[in-house]
Amino acid sequence: MTGNISQAILEQDLASMPQLKGSVLEGRGLRSRIYTGITWLLAILAAFPLFSVLYMLIAKGGARINWETLTELPPSAFEVGGGIGPAIVGTGVMVGIGAAISIPIGILAAIYLAEIDPHTKLAHTARFLAKVLTGFPSILAGVFVYAALVVAMKSYSAWAGGIALAVLMLPTVILTAEEALKQVPQKMKDAAYGMGCTRAQVISKVTLPTGIPGVMTGVLLAVAGAAGESAPLLFTALFSTYFINGWEGLSEPTSSLSILIYNFSGMPYDNQIELAWTASLVLVLIILVFNILARVLGRQKF
Repeated sequence: MTGNISQAILEQDLASMPQLKGSVLEGRGLRSRIYTGITWLLAILAAFPLFSVLYMLIAKGGARINWETLTELPPSAFEVGGGIGPAIVGTGVMVGIGAAISIPIGILAAIYLAEIDPHTKLAHTARFLAKVLTGFPSILAGVFVYAALVVAMKSYSAWAGGIALAVLMLPTVILTAEEALKQVPQKMKDAAYGMGCTRAQVISKVTLPTGIPGVMTGVLLAVAGAAGESAPLLFTALFSTYFINGWEGLSEPTSSLSILIYNFSGMPYDNQIELAWTASLVLVLIILVFNILARVLGRQKF
């Protein structure tokens, strides 16, 4: 009985309280809606060029996507058909070489900068140089590798192209991996030290496993960026219309998607122009997949 009376009194008090309802035309609410609308409008305007390009790629390049196009050799001047197989393989090989060089070096450098000696003069210098390299023009990386490797080998090669891509990937891997390792809570590391772990054990058993999502995000973003590079490959790998022939083929000129697009888009033949559109679509899809994987892995907790 007492509970019912208390409930009735509470309902009466709530009913008698003034209802706080914001007006649509109220100053703060109106400004919020205006700013929200402007933000949506700008976002749509910014996304319009992206979606228009994707539409053109799908409309013009999607018609030629089939197994033959993805596996056959590029056509000659007046030949009908052909494909972009060597360019896909060459891009994968050179990006793989660049990743194999830049990822271990980048992660080791990030461990030094984040865990071993983060406040030394060497660490500050290395961090500064990595940030400078993020804005380094990609064509200069190609010129550097051309002077250092191509001239010495007297041949364009997949090795030179992979090393040029590694130069471009390295700063992204270093900086993102360092930030990921810094995000590991200090309490976890202190607990490991308290249990008697050495610094190497803390890094290998606590810091790296915890920071893996952020490290992998940086690695995938670096790989995606390298896959779309063309300027450094002009000076290092040049181009070829054939598949890589074993280990010896890595020391010869190598095809890539970006250079194939550059070459075929300027030709006066409809077949080559269609293949350039198809190669553009394939390259965009590859980069899109890597970016999606980076976002997915960045959200996971290991």
